[in-house]
Amino acid sequence: MRPHEMMATTGRAVLEIAGNVKPDQLGLPSPCPDWDVRAVVNHLMFWSAFRSELAARKESAPADDPVTEQTDFTAEGDWFEVLRTQLDRATQAWSEPGALDGDTGLAGGSMPAPVIAMMMVGELVLHGWDLAAATGQRLDIDDATARAVYESTAAMAEQGRSYGAFGEEVPVPADASPLDRVLGLSGRDPSWKP
Repeated sequence: MRPHEMMATTGRAVLEIAGNVKPDQLGLPSPCPDWDVRAVVNHLMFWSAFRSELAARKESAPADDPVTEQTDFTAEGDWFEVLRTQLDRATQAWSEPGALDGDTGLAGGSMPAPVIAMMMVGELVLHGWDLAAATGQRLDIDDATARAVYESTAAMAEQGRSYGAFGEEVPVPADASPLDRVLGLSGRDPSWKP
């Protein structure tokens, strides 16, 4: 599968979870240290939805962009619809001719576009799981996507740890599912409970 296809299927799974998040769950703890459910939602909105589209189009955010990492999307009652619309836009942008050509960036740096695209798939998988685990739900993704995310995560795991994006690897059983393997690699305990 191409990255935009994995984004589409994983995005649908994440939207199913997000659509079930109740307002009184936004303050619940999540598997991400120091992040509650609200912070996970806001992170997904900012990176997987808004910034992902810009990266696919090889555009930078305008200097006066009102959408920042500090934006609390959940302060508005329609945050779920914004997430749905913006994830669709990001997925569409990654499917367009040329999206995977050359380099693009997210936060000032530049990397090959296919690497950034897979980072965005990984964001959906990992933070989709965070959201599911924090709210008592289950993220359903196919094994092929989980394996692809494992490979892309493994290629940058040590760098990610040095930047604080990933925790120390959590050992999982040899027969763990592909999703549990990528969770462990990223520093998440697949058996985490609130």
